Amino acid sequence: MEPALGPVLAELPPTRRALLVTLRKRGEARAEELAQELGVTVSAIRQHLAGLAAADLVVHRDERSGPGRPRRSYALGPAAEALFPKAYGTLTLELLDHLADEDPGVVRRAFERRRDARVARVRARLEGLSFEQQVAEVAKVLDEDGYLADLSRTDDGEGFLLREHNCAILAVARRYGHACATELSFLREVLPGAKVTRVAHILSGHHACVYEVRPEAATDAA
Repeated sequence: MEPALGPVLAELPPTRRALLVTLRKRGEARAEELAQELGVTVSAIRQHLAGLAAADLVVHRDERSGPGRPRRSYALGPAAEALFPKAYGTLTLELLDHLADEDPGVVRRAFERRRDARVARVRARLEGLSFEQQVAEVAKVLDEDGYLADLSRTDDGEGFLLREHNCAILAVARRYGHACATELSFLREVLPGAKVTRVAHILSGHHACVYEVRPEAATDAA
């Protein structure tokens, strides 16, 4: 049975896609073995392997068993792991559902502990920064965490709009409102000198979650 292909893997040229899938199944193979299995020439396989290796999708290992050229075997590189579909979201939801069945309050506490750990981690990165630098650093952290975050000034120039174009925990957030609540409280805790208001929400049909971040001094003056 052909394995399910992620969107990036499915967009690769057919031979390169087949090469990666074959290496995924076999774990390791020589160019001659790959050529025989895929029905193409060894030279063509070597060309494709070179291109995949340049993208860190394939790595090789040389083994000497006597005089002459070493036997070279190929395997998937670390970068190839992201090409294959994962069921982390489904697994996470199943585990959370089981926990909720045992103790409804444990899920809320789990999200709160996740928030506290993130707050501690990010606060260390914000020490000594100005307010503007802090907001920019928080946006950078969110982008690193997979939220496709960016930052812009509000129209009046006194605050910022922090946009999350991707919800890294969307499947969980749709089932458990605690996820979104702790996301907002996370921003408020790491930016104690700011008033943070969510003005758009992916779960409400918007294309991004948008947070308005204003320094408390500017808010008080208004």
